[in-house]
Amino acid sequence: MTTSLTGCLGGGGAANAGSEGSATEGTITWWGWTPTPELAEQYISAFNEEYPDITVHYRYFGVSDDYVNAMRPALAGSEGPDVFGISGGKPTSNIDTYGHAAVDLEPAIEEALGADWQDEVSQSGIDTFTTEDGKVGGLSLGDVAAGNLWINQDIFDEYDLEPPTDLASWKQVCEELRSHDVGCLAAGAGQGIFNLDVLHSISDTIDPEFFNDAARQDESWDDPRFVQALEIFQQLQDDGIMDPGALGLQQYPDANNMFLSQESAMIQMGTWYRQYTTQTGARAGIEGAGVGDSEPFTMIPIPYPDVAGQGNTGLLYKDPDVALGVSTSSDVQAAATTFVTWLATSNTGQTLIANSLDQNPALAEATPDWDAIDLVDPQVQQPALEALLEMTRASDQPRNALLNADVATAIQDASIAVLDGTMTPEDAAASVQAAAEGS
Repeated sequence: MTTSLTGCLGGGGAANAGSEGSATEGTITWWGWTPTPELAEQYISAFNEEYPDITVHYRYFGVSDDYVNAMRPALAGSEGPDVFGISGGKPTSNIDTYGHAAVDLEPAIEEALGADWQDEVSQSGIDTFTTEDGKVGGLSLGDVAAGNLWINQDIFDEYDLEPPTDLASWKQVCEELRSHDVGCLAAGAGQGIFNLDVLHSISDTIDPEFFNDAARQDESWDDPRFVQALEIFQQLQDDGIMDPGALGLQQYPDANNMFLSQESAMIQMGTWYRQYTTQTGARAGIEGAGVGDSEPFTMIPIPYPDVAGQGNTGLLYKDPDVALGVSTSSDVQAAATTFVTWLATSNTGQTLIANSLDQNPALAEATPDWDAIDLVDPQVQQPALEALLEMTRASDQPRNALLNADVATAIQDASIAVLDGTMTPEDAAASVQAAAEGS
């Protein structure tokens, strides 16, 4: 799908320009797997109010693998995009993969924000998209965080339930929900990539530093703390906190659909799930889950329960989601740089990012304009969403950025093996450590 918009209103000057073409006019192509075409249309339309003579064509790849496959030949030839997305987490589309094809955007961001620009944006966004030789190859649009749960507040209100705060109360909540034929925690444990988040959250309740220390290889994965995390993970299944059959389900679409269709009252998803707190997002999500009556319900984020009983809760971990780079092969680098810099550093562009509730904006001063966001139940949801944003900004823990591919795969395999009984937690932890030593 391609979104193309041309502005028709007056605008100001460019923040900074690349070495090719005009900074205030031209036609640029933008490729990405995110944002959706609908959000891209909003961004481009607002950009064109300031830069009416720059036309932006957006080519959307709904599947990130399709994007990767298209980018390989595009970067090798001369028919590629002027602006392209760079992943903060996927090794096949990160700065190591695409950095060689990106211009250095440090002069642009410095001109836009001043000499102290690094104080104005997320540090993780700077670190993640800077190449080994010090080039700022992409400007981060924002980050996503995980480590929280989402609950259906309407169901909790109906049965007079309080959000769980520890393992015992979580089990009690699940027993009460099932007594009313309502599922508890929708979980797609068969999709190992999401088990990374579950094990990260459990590990943080044991020791908030351990998971990322092990990812840095400062700790061993066969440490008793990770064995305990795997034991608690198994307990979530054995104690009936996960809905039955979780091992045979995927987080997307199965668990996602179970929660959005209100078959289950809880799910573990990160900040990207905020899109379903809005009237429009909720209706779209519920319809996508196959529900004929798409009446929105009130969902809110809650801290991950203190399943280890150590008093560690409310902890999030985050990675930059996506940055935009400008191609070294582009003959409209200046216009492309204007667009990228505007979206990543201007208050208008970053407020739009914030309002999408898909990413947390990279610009420190940007916050959602709640008056422009049509929440299902603002009185209940807005305080919870504001608290989630503050917890995200306070987090200094990476999500998956420190995990190499071998270790990430080993954790996924170990998580499934523990649930299906083919490995003990001790053996599973040892298998992850073996992968770390061999990588």
